[in-house]
Amino acid sequence: MQPDRIESVTTFKERLAPIEERICEACGRAGRAREEVRLMAVSKLHPAPAIAEAVEAGVTLFGENRVQEFECKRVDLGGLAADIDVHLIGHLQSNKSAKAAELFSAIDTLDSLRLAERLNDAAGKLGRGLPVLIEIKLSDEAAKTGLDPTGREIEDLLARMPSLTNLSVRGLMTVPPFDGNPDTARHCFRELRKLRDELFARHPGLDFGELSMGMSGDFEIAIEEGSTVVRIGTALFGGRGAKA
Repeated sequence: MQPDRIESVTTFKERLAPIEERICEACGRAGRAREEVRLMAVSKLHPAPAIAEAVEAGVTLFGENRVQEFECKRVDLGGLAADIDVHLIGHLQSNKSAKAAELFSAIDTLDSLRLAERLNDAAGKLGRGLPVLIEIKLSDEAAKTGLDPTGREIEDLLARMPSLTNLSVRGLMTVPPFDGNPDTARHCFRELRKLRDELFARHPGLDFGELSMGMSGDFEIAIEEGSTVVRIGTALFGGRGAKA
């Protein structure tokens, strides 16, 4: 099902079915089990009732972009918030790290040592462990965030991680260039997988099992290249409303 036809479908469950089918087919092409890939519903800019509808359809993993936006939604979700995992997938300013550590199940956009230290302190004060993914920038686009895979900071961060005992590295995430070229996306995903293998060889004590890559327009390619989490918003929720 193409995103431009999505508005004719009336329920989340109906939109989910063809996405699940495409995930299964991509796993089959790659010789992977369906259980190896998690579906994250990107609910940013969609209200709490849309999340509730997704939960009713069986989805329990969600991605949100902004701390303040999800803080409001969490109130609206009430008790349902305790039954779902919500990851922060947008850029996090270090001055919002305390609130993010409180609100989210995991932070998937760790992109600096300073942020890691602040998240570690915040998680410690809350008495919790906080899973994180390291965001890698594999695009020249100025708007993209993430660590330079060839820079010094990523090595400084990884060397420091064992002492940040309230954080647990679970892997890497990236956003490919938005040029509409599937070959560009495939190259980006392949590079992230290669980087994951290189980092694991240098830091065998850290967990790099997760590769969060692939969105509505390229998730099948991402699965073929080893993604373990695909982040799908538009194809599930339709077009987003205006920012709050």
